[in-house]
Amino acid sequence: MKHYSERVLLTDLYEMTMLQAYFSRRMNDIAVFEFFVRQLPASRNFLMAAGLAQVLDYLHTLSFDEDDLRWLRESGQFDAAFIDSLKDLRFTGDVDALPEGTVFFADTPVLRITAPLREAQLIESRLMNLLHFQTLIASKAARCVIAAQGKQLVDFGLRRAHGAEAAVLSARAAYLAGFDGTATAVAAPLFEIPVFGTMAHSFVQAHDYETDAFANFAQTFPHNATLLIDTFDTEAAAQQVVRLAQWLGEEDNIHIKAVRIDSGDLEQAARRVRQILDAGGCQEIGIFVSGNLDENSLQSLVDNRAPIDGFGVGTHMNTSNDAPFLDCAYKLVAYAGQPCRKRSENKMPWPGAKQIFRQLDAHGSLHSDTLGMAQEQLAGQALLTPVVRDGQQCVASPSMVQMRRHAQAGLASLTPALRMLTPVPVYPVKISEGLCALAQQVDAHQQGLAQADRARWGFNVE
Repeated sequence: MKHYSERVLLTDLYEMTMLQAYFSRRMNDIAVFEFFVRQLPASRNFLMAAGLAQVLDYLHTLSFDEDDLRWLRESGQFDAAFIDSLKDLRFTGDVDALPEGTVFFADTPVLRITAPLREAQLIESRLMNLLHFQTLIASKAARCVIAAQGKQLVDFGLRRAHGAEAAVLSARAAYLAGFDGTATAVAAPLFEIPVFGTMAHSFVQAHDYETDAFANFAQTFPHNATLLIDTFDTEAAAQQVVRLAQWLGEEDNIHIKAVRIDSGDLEQAARRVRQILDAGGCQEIGIFVSGNLDENSLQSLVDNRAPIDGFGVGTHMNTSNDAPFLDCAYKLVAYAGQPCRKRSENKMPWPGAKQIFRQLDAHGSLHSDTLGMAQEQLAGQALLTPVVRDGQQCVASPSMVQMRRHAQAGLASLTPALRMLTPVPVYPVKISEGLCALAQQVDAHQQGLAQADRARWGFNVE
């Protein structure tokens, strides 16, 4: 049996009930849906797109197996002809998307699906689930990258992530955004992400003498020993490391790479430990810290010039604790060749298939974006690119190295204001004249249909 994460029934029930109703009314013309974020969280000046690779994997394997069909039959909610029609369902449509690592802003499409209605509708929930989470984490991780100003960053979030998939995908999203690696071992074979590991306090506690624990670990990993020194007395442990480093160097030619501090006032502890190491001739031993860090604490430590060489960042990033969700949506913008949009209060997306055109200033920094119709030719770089055509991927998937470079270039293009951790005025996203005109036409058409609908049922249309 497939793992639940691979099953097509990993969706909201209403996707299936809508498919049944579409089937009953023979509605399956080409539909256009777009995924976008309505507004940025108050603490975000930009977002970073991530998760496209997992969406493409999902679409490539989309199918109902016999277990899925059996459940649909046994549920008693769907008719036999409809269930039989699902046996051969595959994704046959088109996908246009922002490359992973692209910086983007509110109300602009991250991904566009053009496909027969029931295919485009069925994939809504899982597609949103995949894009939302990794975009959320990559955006948080990007802020940490900006704050760390080039110092080493390692994802430490597995044990407090919201489940196994969240742990693995957050490791991927953080690395894409610019982290140097992760402590989550399985991310290495899955995504070719460098993995890092030191030791736990339990390792020290399992030894009678702290120095024996350090020596044991260094001798076991002579080329990559990072010693955790805050189990009992951080400064005393640092002094022991100095003596041990001298002995290991003389006896075994082993060089301790770094010490890790995981508690207390990290800035002051790092300063005291640095003094001890330097005084003992151990200037080459680095200091790595961890312990409920986020972008704000990283920025404070870096701005205060704390003698820290790297950071382990976990809980706050992997849960995006200050902004744990994005106000994202996946909305129908055209059906059967007719552009459309919902007109709910405060939730009115722009109609029709769209494109984002990005303008840079003379220095290569972001100047403004223009949201226009997909067929328009406007100034700037068109950001949405073709990825899938007729159900088949039409471009090679970029490597993780390429995605990281794209993300780094995106962060480098941010203006100093957008790079700030505090909120700044909203980045300008203009609406093209053509799109404004289309919206007026769609609204007038829909209002006319609404009046006609009320009239045919005898309601007052004045």
